[in-house]
Amino acid sequence: MRRRPCTGEASVKDLAEPFAMSQPAISKHLRVLERAGLIEQGRQAQWRPRRLRAGPLRDVADWVGQYRRHWDESFDRLDAYLRELQRPQADGKDDDDDGNANRPG
Repeated sequence: MRRRPCTGEASVKDLAEPFAMSQPAISKHLRVLERAGLIEQGRQAQWRPRRLRAGPLRDVADWVGQYRRHWDESFDRLDAYLRELQRPQADGKDDDDDGNANRPG
């Protein structure tokens, strides 16, 4: 449902159509989104269309973007470390070792 208002204005009936939910249930969800400042309700005679307020979502996307860079860098370092651990260790391996390559020798 959160993707539907991106195309412009939509009525509760239009928003409820693709879902197996009642209009009152859709209205309840819309009120939550309105209180959060993510959508707004207009007035055109008897029609009360809803439309997306992109500003708050842009702020959230920017905030998440900061953390995305951090986590991407962290996962890249973890990936490099794990690849290093999986690489066969040709240096320092004894032919007579008992299977414990980490034992001081």
